[in-house]
Amino acid sequence: MTRSTTERLLMWLKDAYAMEQEAETMLKAMAGRLEHYPGLRGRIEAHVGETQQQSSRLKGCIEQLDGAVPVARGMLADAMAAMHAAGNSMMSDEVAKGIGISYAFEHMEIASYRALVIAARAAGREDIATVCSQILEEEEAMAKWLLDHHESVIAAFLARETTEGVTAKR
Repeated sequence: MTRSTTERLLMWLKDAYAMEQEAETMLKAMAGRLEHYPGLRGRIEAHVGETQQQSSRLKGCIEQLDGAVPVARGMLADAMAAMHAAGNSMMSDEVAKGIGISYAFEHMEIASYRALVIAARAAGREDIATVCSQILEEEEAMAKWLLDHHESVIAAFLARETTEGVTAKR
């Protein structure tokens, strides 16, 4: 089956929309459980807001191509994210694993948005390429923040874990 570049772009935009729905669910769950890492919690909460704006911009791009947001795919992504968050909450080192998982997820998003920029330009949709480039910059900024703060979060976790009567997990 042959697809046009515009059809592929629309499919990838829908995938990105579902990915942002999943990200929002995961980020909210993580931020809601973080008790002893206010810097990380604050940055995650800020990224929740960015993620919601990204979803809205993606929805606009999808509609510009006469598409509709994938309701079922979004619900599946939400359910998977909720199960993932529940599993993370049972780990004794939840914050340490969480920052690593978040860093990896950001890079999956970065790769997705790079592909979207290329596809949008190939389809002659510079307007959509611009939106995806802006989202790409936000994802790169979040990944950089996570990397820049990885050592301090892990050090804080280890210090809390080795202190009697102090909770390190969250």
